[in-house]
Amino acid sequence: MFCTLICYFCLSMSESGFIQRINNFRIRYLSGHRFLYVLSVFVGLGVGLAAVIIKNLVHFIREALQNGFHGDSTKYFIFILPVVGITLTVLFIKYINRRPVGHGIPGVLFSISKNNGKIRSHNLYSSIITSALTVGFGGSVGLEGPTVATGGAVGSNIGRALKLSYKEITLLISCACAGALSAIFKAPIAGIVFALEVIMLDLTMWAVIPLLIASASAALTSYLFMGQNVLYQFNLTEQFNMGHIHWYLLLGALTGLLSVYFTKSYIWISSIFEKFDSSWKRLLVAGGILGVIIFFFPPLYGEGYEVVNQELKGEFTHLFENSFFQEGAGSFTLVVVYMLLIIGLKVIATTLTFSAGGIGGIFAPTLFMGANAGLLFGLVLNQIGLDVSISNMALVGMAGMIAGVVHAPLTSIFLIAEITGGYELFFPLMLASTISYGTTRYFVKNSVYTVQLAKRGELMTHHKDRNILLMMKVSDLIETNFRTVRADDTLRDLVQVISKSSRNIYPVVDEKNMLKG
Repeated sequence: MFCTLICYFCLSMSESGFIQRINNFRIRYLSGHRFLYVLSVFVGLGVGLAAVIIKNLVHFIREALQNGFHGDSTKYFIFILPVVGITLTVLFIKYINRRPVGHGIPGVLFSISKNNGKIRSHNLYSSIITSALTVGFGGSVGLEGPTVATGGAVGSNIGRALKLSYKEITLLISCACAGALSAIFKAPIAGIVFALEVIMLDLTMWAVIPLLIASASAALTSYLFMGQNVLYQFNLTEQFNMGHIHWYLLLGALTGLLSVYFTKSYIWISSIFEKFDSSWKRLLVAGGILGVIIFFFPPLYGEGYEVVNQELKGEFTHLFENSFFQEGAGSFTLVVVYMLLIIGLKVIATTLTFSAGGIGGIFAPTLFMGANAGLLFGLVLNQIGLDVSISNMALVGMAGMIAGVVHAPLTSIFLIAEITGGYELFFPLMLASTISYGTTRYFVKNSVYTVQLAKRGELMTHHKDRNILLMMKVSDLIETNFRTVRADDTLRDLVQVISKSSRNIYPVVDEKNMLKG
């Protein structure tokens, strides 16, 4: 909370001489870009701490809940726990925060496009609390979006408190977004690429150096508090075989189609619940359906990191644990059907979590679906007699889904390579991500993050010319420092007007002050 306290302190002191003293120090000792370099360090530290706090809160809540139930009772508890967590989230938003809490990246894009980079200060803590309640109790979403929202609030509020320009505030928000991804996944390069690709920051040295500093600071903070363990453990057991290249191309196309299914399902289900006139009705209906889905398919409970880690080892029997289908693990046909259901229902569970009032991100659900799709694809190929690496397929499937759903092929390549150490598979990662992105773009022009903003005409970060025009204020462009003359004025009157005017244009008006020429 270090950087959060700094933001509040700066905001509280903004009307005094404190900001003036900082700006004087900046002009004297930190001219040029060096001041932004210093601020990017604080932004990186703040975002890194936010990621640490969110992860630890979720871990604490989950451990406390798991200690309360054991054995066969587990399946019955996970039926109600997500609804309890979302209910607590809704209560916090309605009666404590009393302001809506966005879902992260779309809110950041909106603030840059339509709100001059302004993100309300309550996002410094509200996204942390609500996402911890949602995910800690088993909501089928991730923590990336809330961390980005918190980081964006850090960057925005520091920039506003220090009276920075819109361009500088936008840079700090982008630094926060890069730092958020870097801290959560311990992937600093992917964080930088994410800011350039999704936030659409200009690729210039003026922007890249602060991004590097913020991303590195956030990753170091994450390492300091959470150690060197990464979210996904992947050990390369089989080298990439060039003879299998066509299977990776096919996997890229399949994950592209699955990304289209994800995006369209997300939009369709969300539109249904947006028609509900009561948030409590949405909570009851969406939460109830979510509980039923998780009750029959326990792997959909929570973020799903543990499930993905098992699949990166080429294992799938864990999917049947604590479910009503445990006996089906020995039948390949039932395994295929069960995994198809899990893949198809994950996006539904994620959308229901959001529709019910939960707060979270879609990175984790996307990675979950990609790992399962790649694992299933590899199992089918091996079943028909083709010897391919199942774990490699699961890894590449994750990259394909991120490229398609988020519309960020470069982010997907570097993210999956960094979080798993799978640089040996860089070539198939590139191919699958490119094919997936191209397939998705053919059917869906906008990503999940941008589709609603694009429909409302509020997505400007991806259109630089329109963004420049949007930022212009007509009141600032209108010139008003003219001295008027009347048609019947004498030459003496005109000489007096000219002597007092700073312009060489003199509007001629009538007695009603209407322009005559």
